[in-house]
Parts: sequence; C-alpha cells; structure tokens
Amino acid sequence: MSLWFTDEEFQSAWKELDEPQLEGGWELFVETMGVKIYRLYDKETGLYEYKVYGVLTTCTPELCADVYMDLTYRKDWDGYVKELYEKDFDGQSAIYWEVKYPFPLSNRDYVYVRERKDLDVDGRKIWVILAKSSPETPCPEKSGVLRVKDYKQSVSLESDGAGGTKLFMNYFDNPGGNIPTWLVNWAAKKGVPGFLTDMQKACSNYKNYCQKK
Repeated sequence: MSLWFTDEEFQSAWKELDEPQLEGGWELFVETMGVKIYRLYDKETGLYEYKVYGVLTTCTPELCADVYMDLTYRKDWDGYVKELYEKDFDGQSAIYWEVKYPFPLSNRDYVYVRERKDLDVDGRKIWVILAKSSPETPCPEKSGVLRVKDYKQSVSLESDGAGGTKLFMNYFDNPGGNIPTWLVNWAAKKGVPGFLTDMQKACSNYKNYCQKK
C-alpha cells in the first residue's frame, strides 16, 4: 500500500502512454527531439501545467527510472541543484531539494514525497514514479530561500521496442514570489527539453558513475 498515492494515480499515469488525455484546453506548446510538450493554462496562478510525450532513444526505461531515483547522482549531473537529500523529518521520510535561481532571484526549495512502482501490465513492464510537495512535513524554511508549496510530477516509462524509452511526464510547479509569469513559462520551454537532454546524458554515464563509487 502506498502512503501518499493511490493505485488510481499510478494507473492514470501509465495509461497516458497509450492514450494521451488532452481534452479540456491542452495545447501543443513545443515539439523537439522527438518529444511533444503540451500545456494547460491555470487561471488561478497564470502558470501552465505540462504534459510531455515522446521517446528517449538512447536509454532503457529501467535505467531511466534508476537514474531518476538516484538523488546523489542527480547532484552530479544537474547544475541547478544546490542541496538534495532524503531524510526523516520527525518520523516522516521526505526529500529536501534546493534549486539555484539566477541573480537577482531567490533560490527555491521543495519538500516532497515520491514513490516508484515497477508494474507488470498484461506482460508489459512499465515504470511509474509519482512525486508531490508535502507542505505538512516539518522542515523549517530557510532565510532568503522561497519554499515551493505547489509541485507535482508523474513519470511513466516503457520500452519503445528498440532499446529506447517511451516516456510520459506530467508536471506542475508554482515557484511563487514575484517572478513574471512570462519568465516562468519561458523557462519551461527551455527547461523541459534541456532536462531530457541532460537526463539522456546522465543515463549514458551512469554505469561509470556507479563503478567509481
């Protein structure tokens, strides 16, 4: 039994690999490197939620899932990470993540929970990772760093049948503070494809990294 996520949440995440759910205002935002990114406008915040569909040709889904879950390795390949670790906060395990923002913007930090499930769906192997902010976790805020209280991400991975990975990702993040929405939206346009490129590179270097440990 999951502590934080329902079976339905895992199921709806992997089902998007087969049938993208794009009714209700989703629009194609950018298409790049064999990946389509859609976005949905959130009236309340003026920000967008994103869905990503595509194929990462150079790495297997299991390797992608392992790399995605490895927080120590993430510090090695993601230049935006200032701090990242999992720890016990008064009996509740959660992840603390501080992200570097360019001057003059304040850094942001996240306290979130996540879970990975390796599913067998009628003989198909599908890896699903769900994450969401956990505002109730007792982790004090730092001076000069803004806490992101509204963050969610789901990732589903499956073999593309040719040594690569078929991918679905759903993502929303409200960085708060006085960042103009155009800047947040521009960062998403650059950031999502950039993250996928970095992720593929990280996958190809993972074996060497593990051998050095």
